[in-house]
Amino acid sequence: MLKYPILLIPPLLIFLGISIIISAFIGVSGFSIFEFDTDMFQKIIFEIRLPRIIGAVLVGGGLACAGCAMQGLFRNPMADPYILGTSSGGALGAACAIVFLGGLFLPLFAFIGAAASTIVVYTISKRNGRVAVETILLAGVAMSLFLSAILSFIMYLSGDSLHQIMFWTMGGLWNIYWDNVLIGLMIILGCIVLFIYSRDLNILTLGEEEAIHLGVNTEKTKKILLIVSAFITGIAVSISGCIGFIGLIIPHIMRIFTGPDHRILIPASMIAGAILLMWADTFARTLPVEIPVGIITAFFGAPFFIYLLKRRTKI
Repeated sequence: MLKYPILLIPPLLIFLGISIIISAFIGVSGFSIFEFDTDMFQKIIFEIRLPRIIGAVLVGGGLACAGCAMQGLFRNPMADPYILGTSSGGALGAACAIVFLGGLFLPLFAFIGAAASTIVVYTISKRNGRVAVETILLAGVAMSLFLSAILSFIMYLSGDSLHQIMFWTMGGLWNIYWDNVLIGLMIILGCIVLFIYSRDLNILTLGEEEAIHLGVNTEKTKKILLIVSAFITGIAVSISGCIGFIGLIIPHIMRIFTGPDHRILIPASMIAGAILLMWADTFARTLPVEIPVGIITAFFGAPFFIYLLKRRTKI
């Protein structure tokens, strides 16, 4: 942990800005920076690469921010933005749009599916006006399994649409354009709300009884954190598909440097998540054959998470 964790934020922001510029000039088109004045080069940069880069920044930052909030709320290092069945609901909504509407309104259906699954999980977990963290965790797992079963059935019957559904569920940013970026900007609003509640989240990590004694309205705070995290995840899923491990790993990495204070951990995780997904997508689109970025995040994320677990058991 750094002596002054707040000092980590400016270097991360600078590195993010530099990364955006460098990534914009990396690709397989064969153009160089000296051809900037050509119409084709500007079209590639401003209409193809920049929307995709900014989309990666928004999705990566949002997933990492939501993951940080979920881990603090559930007091569980294994929690991530998809814990409420959000990704499964989004995937099911997208599959329905692909199969029954030919892909029309896909982001809208994905978001509706993600939001609906979250609402159902929250409703199931609510008893006597209170929501138990353990109950909502189990309800989220059960809902994910149930929706995944329905998704598998739709994929089995989808015929020619199977390939498109599989690519969407793997997670990718190849279909992001400026209209998708405008939708993704709502992720920033959600992250701001989570940051506003970072002090209450710090207190909640001590336990609900302690938080009540310290003046925190625990039920209201839990409701807001759950709804906003699901909102962020739903928006991310609706424009990029299901991209895993960003919200699980990034908060762990940042916690090493910033400590458990969510007032610093949340913005640090957001910036780091944006950097990670942006470079993962840059790598994905510069390969001879582009692959879904969700495969890359899982390929590198899973071994690194195993390393973190092994390191944790040795401490």
